[in-house]
Amino acid sequence: MLARNAESLYWIGRYVERADDTARILDVSVHQLLEDATVDPDATSRQLLAVLGIEPPDDGKVLDVWSLTELVAYSGDNAGSIVASVSSARENTKGAREVVSSEMWECLNTMYNAVPERQRYARTVGPHAFFSFVEERAAMFAGLADSTMSRDDGWRFLVLGRSVERVDMIVRLLLSRVGDKASSPGWVTVLRSAGAHDTYLRTYRGALDAGRVVQFLLLDRLFPRSVFHALRQAESCLEHLDHQPSVRVGARAEALRLLGQARSDLEFLRPHDLLDDLPRRLEALQATVRDVGEAVSLQYFHSVPWVAWTNAEVTS
Repeated sequence: MLARNAESLYWIGRYVERADDTARILDVSVHQLLEDATVDPDATSRQLLAVLGIEPPDDGKVLDVWSLTELVAYSGDNAGSIVASVSSARENTKGAREVVSSEMWECLNTMYNAVPERQRYARTVGPHAFFSFVEERAAMFAGLADSTMSRDDGWRFLVLGRSVERVDMIVRLLLSRVGDKASSPGWVTVLRSAGAHDTYLRTYRGALDAGRVVQFLLLDRLFPRSVFHALRQAESCLEHLDHQPSVRVGARAEALRLLGQARSDLEFLRPHDLLDDLPRRLEALQATVRDVGEAVSLQYFHSVPWVAWTNAEVTS
């Protein structure tokens, strides 16, 4: 496969996942700000921006639901916004038409063209309609990719990008709550933002505490949005992409070594030790995602990647 097509597919996977996850997080956060009068809109908005790696505006204005939505959802100038992610995914798909199905292209192109109208509608009736639209189209795109692409290298690069981005987003969500008490309602927010609330309740029969939430989102082997599941899927993609003859010692490539090490550290970690030094574990995972992105770009795309996320610190 041509390096430019492989790179486009990798970033399509990342951008679509980024748009989907950002919409999920904003949907939950906006509802919380609108329904709970005890929540400080400015502090909560700034905490969310830190989670997403977005620098808050320096104009001294107090942030609220509407300014937060404009910045994170609608702003085309903010590289981490939903609109920017959708636009970038569409441009990459446009440049890789020869390796994506026509249904995938039509899905993203229709999504991109509908964004302005959906924005106007959301500004009138509320942002939930826009977030739901993005989540539905992202789910449709994922379904089309899984049902119309051959399980070849192109599909593996797409899934690799999606998995790497998913790890980064879940880690950011957990970092935003590491200072919360075990019984804090913020853990419910994390589950809802990750699309994991219902599955978590079925798994643990309604019992809610920080340890189980972290265990579910980091270690669960069956939930597709957990960090462990995403790491294992990314590792599997790289194993199939590496066509070099098998070696007898060590990993064949740096990206595969990094993913395998991170997956192994989680796989053999005792669940009751998970909360011990949790911030360090999460920061190490975040650094791994960054290093994996660079290693993949050097090995397969022969370039140093452009990274949309900033290294803004997440505060509890």
